[in-house]
Amino acid sequence: MSTRRSIFFVEDDLSFGAVLKSYLEICNYAVTWLTDGKYAVSSFREGSWDICLLDVMLPNVDGFSIGREIRSMNARIPIIYLTAKSLKEDILEGYKLGADDYIVKPFDADVLMYKIAVLLKRAEGESGNTNHLHTIGKYLFDTRLREIRLGEARQLLSPKEAALLQLLCEHRNELLPREMALKRIWGDDGYFTTRSMDVFITKLRKFFREDPTVEIRNIHGSGFIMTYEN
Repeated sequence: MSTRRSIFFVEDDLSFGAVLKSYLEICNYAVTWLTDGKYAVSSFREGSWDICLLDVMLPNVDGFSIGREIRSMNARIPIIYLTAKSLKEDILEGYKLGADDYIVKPFDADVLMYKIAVLLKRAEGESGNTNHLHTIGKYLFDTRLREIRLGEARQLLSPKEAALLQLLCEHRNELLPREMALKRIWGDDGYFTTRSMDVFITKLRKFFREDPTVEIRNIHGSGFIMTYEN
């Protein structure tokens, strides 16, 4: 059975948003819908997504600003702007900020479905079909499902646990700077978030206790290094 691809959707028009969300779900996508730009970046940071659909004119924080922040956190995730702003300057601004497509309202929903499918296929091709899978010693880490597998055993991770583990895998055998992880996952590097991350590191170590080759070392004052055998 295939896993549904996840869509991060930000749109303040309640009628339009509800209709499009329902249509996307009918087309077998998992959709998280926000109506206020104020919460978009923190919500994006909390989860794992395959593609973003962003309105431009939003309360508090506009879609361009959200897209800029998302692109700084994830250079590869496809971003589509859905907007009534059809001026050439606005369209160019969207592409300059890293948009993969810019669709002017009103639009045909079937065209949007096609564009989503194309961008997802392209992103998968660029990163490789198994980019979401990490072999960590005896374990398999699936970033899409947010789970660690050891044989038939499954350990489901919280969004922050999965995001932190993915960063450690991406920096395997290298230093993962503490400040980078804190700002990318928690949004700041203050005292309380630092203590929170230390708790998460301890939990991750326990998840891998069946394989002594998997090690997450604390480099005092700097960050962490994850090492393991494949």
